[in-house]
Amino acid sequence: MKNQKFDFKDITIVPETISSIETRSVIDIFDENGKLPIMVSPMDTVIDEYNCDVFSEEGLNVCMPRGINPENDDFFMSISLDDFEKMVEWFDDSEIQKEPVKILVDIANGHMEKLFNLTKKFINKRNSENQKIMVGNIANPNTYRKFAELGVDYIRVGIGGGSGCLTSANTGVHYPMASLINECYLIKKSNDFKTKIVADGGFKNYDDIIKAIALGADYVMLGGVLNKTLESCSQTKLFKLFPLNDNDAEIFWNKIPFLRKFFYKKFRGMSTKEVQIKWGKSKLTTSEGIVKYNKVEYTLKGWTDNFKDYLKSAMSYTNSKNLDEFKGSEFVFITQNALSRFHK
Repeated sequence: MKNQKFDFKDITIVPETISSIETRSVIDIFDENGKLPIMVSPMDTVIDEYNCDVFSEEGLNVCMPRGINPENDDFFMSISLDDFEKMVEWFDDSEIQKEPVKILVDIANGHMEKLFNLTKKFINKRNSENQKIMVGNIANPNTYRKFAELGVDYIRVGIGGGSGCLTSANTGVHYPMASLINECYLIKKSNDFKTKIVADGGFKNYDDIIKAIALGADYVMLGGVLNKTLESCSQTKLFKLFPLNDNDAEIFWNKIPFLRKFFYKKFRGMSTKEVQIKWGKSKLTTSEGIVKYNKVEYTLKGWTDNFKDYLKSAMSYTNSKNLDEFKGSEFVFITQNALSRFHK
């Protein structure tokens, strides 16, 4: 029997014995591009071409859903495996090789040999530092090692944990996220790999996200959490029945606060039959996602401001002045009784 694996609620972060940080103002919570360690999941009930700038302006890294070609070179363009194959062929064109691009190969099973071989070809053909690639999703630390050896820029880790995903519940394929992040980070650190770890799926609270970063994630990708913002692209409905346009939703939210608890937004996984139909598939496969309604709980700015404060607070306890210092923080395992003591 292999070693037991763990998730976020199984651990807590240990403070430094003595922290030299006297004020949170000295803590840098941004990456090298001035962005937060958060990525917007390429889900069509979260982000689209009309609200993407709102997420970017709040400091989040943007991944556009498939079918939307981003105008901003800083945004990731999501493509299928078939489209990635065509793109690799096009890279024989010297002019295309010079164009800046961020590609997210958006597939559920990042363990496929075809993806690995195409990624290898892409990396060998590209000749610009402005051409970045993100692959995944994976649920095996050794797969992180294989892609990191190729020189992949980002890899999404996590299978089946998302609130819109049924993969693990029906197939039994999964690797507990906290262990997966930590083991990938240890491989990254010991080999001085540059491949960024993007933890994707199943984050519910601020502490989940902060623990993921402490365990070694470079970024945390969020879908359901951001669907619950007033600004997500899914149409706001009052009582799940009456659609509101964005302007009216904002007015009601600000002027009639008691109505907020009746605001809902549709949320769906990207492997649902609804999405398959939207993508024009003639043969539908068994859905590995769900469709549901989430309550609108906050504005994007409200959520982001809270996240910044909580992250800075955690980093001050661990004497971490930047994200690299925070990664690899000490943690301990706890019992269910210990969790219930503080997790309300």
